[in-house]
Amino acid sequence: MRAIIRFANATAAWLTGLSGTVDESQAGPVSPKFAFRNRSEISQGEGMISIVIPCKNEADNIPPLLDEIEQHMAGRDFEVIIVDDGSTDDTPTVLAKEHARRPFRLRNVRHRESVGQSLSLRSGVLAADGAIVATIDGDGQNDPQYIPQLVDRLIEAGPGVGIACGQRVKRKDTRLKQLSSRFANWLRGSILGDKTRDSGCGLKVLHTDTFRRLPFFNGTHRFLPALVIQEGYDVVAIDVVDRPRRFGKSNYGILDRGMRGAMDLFGVWWLKRRRRQMPDGEEVRYD
Repeated sequence: MRAIIRFANATAAWLTGLSGTVDESQAGPVSPKFAFRNRSEISQGEGMISIVIPCKNEADNIPPLLDEIEQHMAGRDFEVIIVDDGSTDDTPTVLAKEHARRPFRLRNVRHRESVGQSLSLRSGVLAADGAIVATIDGDGQNDPQYIPQLVDRLIEAGPGVGIACGQRVKRKDTRLKQLSSRFANWLRGSILGDKTRDSGCGLKVLHTDTFRRLPFFNGTHRFLPALVIQEGYDVVAIDVVDRPRRFGKSNYGILDRGMRGAMDLFGVWWLKRRRRQMPDGEEVRYD
């Protein structure tokens, strides 16, 4: 394990050397300026919450998931954006029926072909009308009861916090998937110091303006806490109980995630090492 970390450090140092050194003592935190909205104006119950759900071939899981969201979000202003990532099952038909019968705002962003979870989240976040975005997986393993708790935790933490993360306990995945996830989380946390033991949990809540400023690539969703820290914000987390998938099977394999995740890990670390102090600027107004 230590050898892996030393190799990662050496790789990041080499990459940094290709384009000049960075004095970490002079870098300082990135200034969270130029937000689309003053964070101090947002309080519990105020402002729309956009719940973004990336889905691929989850037709059977969508109705019960929407039932739970409707139950747990009662009394709050919210919309649900389901990003259909090139599904080949009955997802379009199911979404049309759900749109007609739901009392809340249900939107459907459809990709003509599958582009993956990260870019699906991006499509949903760019379409969001809420000041806060909540993300949740479409397979039913994430319990929507935690969305209001994460929203409140983010707001209570103040404007210096950029993300509230769910951390799964009592995992219901296969033993192999649990072990691979545990190793990936350990390696990622050791290298990036992203202040969460479970970056892969789909339950996350962020300020929409912060989310839109993050770099997007095919794997962003695994590194949101680290990317938020690079923007100068802190991270908070709560424990969430994992559930077994209701219907269907995962669309992504362990080996596929592992290979991509390793490459992305080094890329995010390189970005971290290349981080420079952002200007603390404000607009000059001529009245």
